[in-house]
Amino acid sequence: MLEKRTVIDVQEAINRCIIYATEMPTTEVELEKSLGYYLAEDIIASYDIPMFDKSPYDGYAVRSAATAGASGDNRVAFKSIDHIGAGSVSDKTLSHNEAVRIMTGAPIPSGADAVVMLEQTVATEEGFTLRKSFTSGENISKQGEECKKGDVILTSGTLITPGVIAVLATFSYQQVAVRKRPSVALIATGSELAEADAELTPGKIRNSNGPMIAGLLNEMHIQTESYRVTEDHFEHLLSIVQQALSKHDIVITTGGVSVGDFDFMPAIYKAIEADVLFNKVAMRPGSVTTVAVKDEQMLFGLSGNPSACYSGFELFTKPVIKKMLGAKHVHAPVMEAELSEDFTKANPFTRFIRAELDIVNRTVRPAGFNKSNAVVAIAKSNSMIILPGGTRGFQNGDTVKVMLTRLTDQGQSW
Repeated sequence: MLEKRTVIDVQEAINRCIIYATEMPTTEVELEKSLGYYLAEDIIASYDIPMFDKSPYDGYAVRSAATAGASGDNRVAFKSIDHIGAGSVSDKTLSHNEAVRIMTGAPIPSGADAVVMLEQTVATEEGFTLRKSFTSGENISKQGEECKKGDVILTSGTLITPGVIAVLATFSYQQVAVRKRPSVALIATGSELAEADAELTPGKIRNSNGPMIAGLLNEMHIQTESYRVTEDHFEHLLSIVQQALSKHDIVITTGGVSVGDFDFMPAIYKAIEADVLFNKVAMRPGSVTTVAVKDEQMLFGLSGNPSACYSGFELFTKPVIKKMLGAKHVHAPVMEAELSEDFTKANPFTRFIRAELDIVNRTVRPAGFNKSNAVVAIAKSNSMIILPGGTRGFQNGDTVKVMLTRLTDQGQSW
């Protein structure tokens, strides 16, 4: 257990969090309720997709050999002998210049090996004519071309999106094996905080961290219970933390991790005999972010400053939750972009700047006022610029690393 503040590198802090995070037990949920979970098993194709040769277009199924020599000056005529839609099967077998009218998704009839798109034909009394030749297999979706029976089509740890639900439904899944979601307790500390329904008297500020973290958790479909701190003293806060630990897998506190007279969290970690993984990180903002472990429960002591609180959640809390959920990829993606605005502030520690990323043009700029107590910049940001420690500012046009936190509707339309 750490007794003093020993600064560690950001990546080392992240690694310590991930090491101690344990995956939740598996359970089964109904397919319709599985959105946002992560698969807890590989999904194996139980049959070929497509299950049979089928038409990807509305048109006519023909024998390709019968189209040989077709041109604008030599239109080849076909007789239509049947008409089938998706879900129907023709019992006809094609002869040389015969065709079957076919709809998108319908199986290819016996004897046919090509599909003529409807717009490539000119209707006649008995069928149609065409002006081009076709090769065997042209305009046919072949059985098993997307996947074959026995293929691993989705791996354990895949986020269940609407597209994943479509795949699961294709293979008749009604129940899906997933990891349970952890429950989270959220405690905003500080006598200066006033809730939205309270009078904002002199010296008070609104509790913005609590609703912000609750919103970030809700985006991950995580059950959250917020605890209200009504008295700013050690015994009261200790009682709340102990109550939260008795009911939840994770406890997140905001504020109280600094070195002020009323910053009780370091003493509370000691009182509950939690192992402190770190209590100072070489980063701005959020250097006092603290993470501790009590048995298999994790406690995240995030800064009371909104921007620092936000950065701490994105860097440390979110990856831990994703690991507990069984995610294959727990870290936010990082890309390079061109800085479109000067940032001249020196960076003794690694700096994370709330930013507006134009992903189309690969340019990025700070989202606004960028001190640790900033709030508005968070609302405008969809990413964080990462500036290495030991640098003395960056100029417009410099290439910087950017961590994607959320892609919004900002940017150009196609």
